[in-house]
Amino acid sequence: MNKKNNQVQKAVKILNKGGIVIFPTDTAFGIGCRIDKPDTIMRLFKIRRRPESKPTSILVDSIEMAKKYTQVISNEVLEKLIKPYWPGALTIVLPAVKPLVPSLVRGGVNNIGIRVPDNDVMLEIIKRVGIPILGPSANFSGYPTPFTFEEIDKNIIKLVDYVIKGECKTCKVSTVVDCSVNPWKIVRKGAIKLNF
Repeated sequence: MNKKNNQVQKAVKILNKGGIVIFPTDTAFGIGCRIDKPDTIMRLFKIRRRPESKPTSILVDSIEMAKKYTQVISNEVLEKLIKPYWPGALTIVLPAVKPLVPSLVRGGVNNIGIRVPDNDVMLEIIKRVGIPILGPSANFSGYPTPFTFEEIDKNIIKLVDYVIKGECKTCKVSTVVDCSVNPWKIVRKGAIKLNF
């Protein structure tokens, strides 16, 4: 079995048991767990020292998975944002299916930021887990985003259950666009330049 497959298998096993994993995505290194493990989500927030009122984005492996966790994806969002930019560095904020997305993940609001990462290892992990993985960056809240393995704080590495080394392609944060409002609003400028 090759190293990549071995890492994927180990990560899936740990995530399914309710563990927390650090992993490379196309944008930056992320830290995550399954979306359906409330205790682990709470632990993740504590590790990152993230305020509970701040929502965190989730990573999915496909449009199909995104549709299960969001109330409605309009044709406009599909044609102008999802088809051109997924998989990729675009996080789209949409109204969440509340029973499936814990309040802590949503930061107590109704929306969820969602993205398909352009990273084969991560896509394979999400596919095998079968549900979204939380995908905030692997840093303590307020500290710099790690784009290389060396930039990850050693203290955060000690607090998780498994770490996948690797490389991030773009080394820029994802662009975040809020599509729950009309007109759409760019919440954060990042790797993808949008004009509307």
